[in-house]
Amino acid sequence: MRTRRLRIRHGRPAGAEYALARRMAGVTLVELMFAILILAILTTIAVPSFREASLSSRLNAISSSLHAAVQVARSEAIKANAPTTLCTSADGATCAGAGDWEQGWIVLDADSHVIQSQPALPAGFKVVESGGVRSLTFQPIGIASSDATFTVCREEPVGSQERVLRVVGTGVGYVSRTTNGTCPPT
Repeated sequence: MRTRRLRIRHGRPAGAEYALARRMAGVTLVELMFAILILAILTTIAVPSFREASLSSRLNAISSSLHAAVQVARSEAIKANAPTTLCTSADGATCAGAGDWEQGWIVLDADSHVIQSQPALPAGFKVVESGGVRSLTFQPIGIASSDATFTVCREEPVGSQERVLRVVGTGVGYVSRTTNGTCPPT
């Protein structure tokens, strides 16, 4: 392989070598501006999509946590052959007399020992039970004291995503995704 030597005149390459050296030196201002324009367009497209994915992930995590609490309460009732309660809780130790599900929840055994607890939800997220139910008691055969429908959503919806957990009388829960775009009032 042959290498070319540049002729240097007054501190710069001469003739055609000068044009070659200049081209290899870097990018022009026009090329840089074009690259910034493309980056701005891609960022404009990606940010809303990322925000929707982040919201979806948080809603899934909250609804999965509530669904897991329902399953734990039901299975503990069957295992211990005694009633088990899932209820709202502000302190993580006792059932709350007032307040909504976003303040947190706990699963209590028949002796009022905490089996599982969930702290308060991040600011801006809500869990609304459509019938105003503050606690669910599971009997030793696994049935729930009542049907319940929980909607997990944002107070100010960013997108049209909510999660709905339905607990039927048999004690089984089902999570589904809705696209209402509104959070039900508490």
